[in-house]
Amino acid sequence: MILMWASFALLTLIALLFVMLPFLKKERVKTITHNANAELISIYEQRLVELQNDLENQRIDAQNHSESVIELKRRLLNELSPEKSLNSRGNNRIFALTGGAFVIALTGIFYSMTGNQQQISAWHDAMDNLAEYGERAVMQKGEPLSENELQAFALALRTKLNQTGDDEIAWMLLGRVAMSLNEFDMAQQSFDKALQMNPANMQVLISYSQVLLLEGSEASMTRAAGMLSKVLQEEPQNLDAISLLALIAYERKDWVQAKAAFEVLLASMDKADTRYNMIAQRISEIEQQQAQNVDVTKSAAIKVTVNISTELKNKQPENGILFVFAKALNGSPMPIAVVKLNEYQFPITVELSDANSMVAGLNLSSAEDIVITARISKDDSVMPSSGELEGHSAALKRESTRQLQLQIDTLIP
Repeated sequence: MILMWASFALLTLIALLFVMLPFLKKERVKTITHNANAELISIYEQRLVELQNDLENQRIDAQNHSESVIELKRRLLNELSPEKSLNSRGNNRIFALTGGAFVIALTGIFYSMTGNQQQISAWHDAMDNLAEYGERAVMQKGEPLSENELQAFALALRTKLNQTGDDEIAWMLLGRVAMSLNEFDMAQQSFDKALQMNPANMQVLISYSQVLLLEGSEASMTRAAGMLSKVLQEEPQNLDAISLLALIAYERKDWVQAKAAFEVLLASMDKADTRYNMIAQRISEIEQQQAQNVDVTKSAAIKVTVNISTELKNKQPENGILFVFAKALNGSPMPIAVVKLNEYQFPITVELSDANSMVAGLNLSSAEDIVITARISKDDSVMPSSGELEGHSAALKRESTRQLQLQIDTLIP
């Protein structure tokens, strides 16, 4: 701060010298004595005589003679006038003072118009009010901070960190203020700094998780879930962590985990709490979703009883793996439902449903016409290879198929 003001004063001084110095430069003043004046007059009179002779001898005409005489008189008057030097110096001082005042006024106007004065004033206010801002933001004393106050608080915190070095609490506060200002990059950088100083700071882990949830990407939610799990390992009853995990599970449509987390929150609240009805409503919505999923799964489920032909019983691969899967008759060759069994004995009955899908959105309910296959594989892959055994169904209408008898009767060449 002192350096800034010193630089400003130095620049102003240089500008003043640049403007005033030419005017203050002392002119060389001749000392006009009586004898010197007499000598000048004598020279003047001598030149008049010479001009008269030139006129008489027709070396110059009358007009040139008249102009030359006037010029001689003008020079004599100038050289005989001591007031000229004195007035010149006095006028220079006036010009210098006027120029200096102009520079100072112009500097002040420019400084005010650029807003630096207001910015510096705001910075001083922020530093003076740092403790008050902290109490209002963290302890929730008094009115909530306005956006301008949040910006001032962030400025004061950055200044404090720059002056005093790393401070875990200051970094955490700066991260929270940045969150309130929707400066998510700054928030993450601040929380990273705080966690570098103390990886076990539970409050920072929770606040960091909030930033990641606001970002909303799957990678961010996965990272947030990891942080919250770390918090719950140390503090199993931390309601902030539980509520955030509930939100993550809800966004991912993980209804079982979301419901469990919301039920923990509900049990910790008094019915008079304004959030109680909201969470109860959320649990009700989850239960409806679960019921719908159960209905869809039941309506789409197909029980498949698999057997093997007598001819192939002795040709089963050693340590074979049984795959029973359904594919759409038209469309993607990817199985839409798969059951894998490492241990089995024929005949065996399995159930194919949406719960057995391999890819989200590509499930048994998504196809109208299907083909069901049973294969004894040599390895852990559902893809066929030579020497494996399999059996296929005919084309089936998925909606009208509830049970199927399927026989393995083909040796893949």
